[in-house]
Amino acid sequence: MLRQLRPAIMMMVLLTVITGIIYPFAITGIGQAVFPTQANGSLIDKDGKVIGSSLIGQNFTGEKYFRGRPSATTDTDPNDSTKTISVPYKADASTGSNLGPTSKALMDRVKGDVDTLKAGSDQPVPVDLVTTSGSGLDPDITPAGAEFQVTRVAKARGMSPDAVRRLVAQATERRTFGVLGEAHVNVLALNLALDAAQPAK
Repeated sequence: MLRQLRPAIMMMVLLTVITGIIYPFAITGIGQAVFPTQANGSLIDKDGKVIGSSLIGQNFTGEKYFRGRPSATTDTDPNDSTKTISVPYKADASTGSNLGPTSKALMDRVKGDVDTLKAGSDQPVPVDLVTTSGSGLDPDITPAGAEFQVTRVAKARGMSPDAVRRLVAQATERRTFGVLGEAHVNVLALNLALDAAQPAK
């Protein structure tokens, strides 16, 4: 019996060492050497302090800042553990809303968001400003979503719309190799560029 068990045990130990120790350390080392920023979470710092990640959206609400897509992330209500509350961009609760296109709650929420956004503009509301992403953490908006907010941000900061548009254009990332993905604007990077151009008071 020991003759049959020994090869199985040796194989298990060998594979554990290879796949559980050697491989993870090798991949971690390669990641740190070749892609250190990405391997460490694509963190963004300002004045030596980490203020976010380029991969996770943030809940900007002030008039002087561009806003991202709505977030569907939730957490347990601290006052009632049987209920959940909205906690936008909660990274450890990444999820979509699970509301389908016939959901009254979804339609009411989207209609309310559209009405709120249209109150300050006569332009059509870009769909990404009223719909959540599958993860609930999307850090980017479309160039159309950024353009829709230019007038509001420029007015709140006392800047010209053209100056704000230039910052949007500089923050817009085009399709990879001209064909992969869609053009997008990272909201945190754009808001940091805004503060650099004219700090929010």
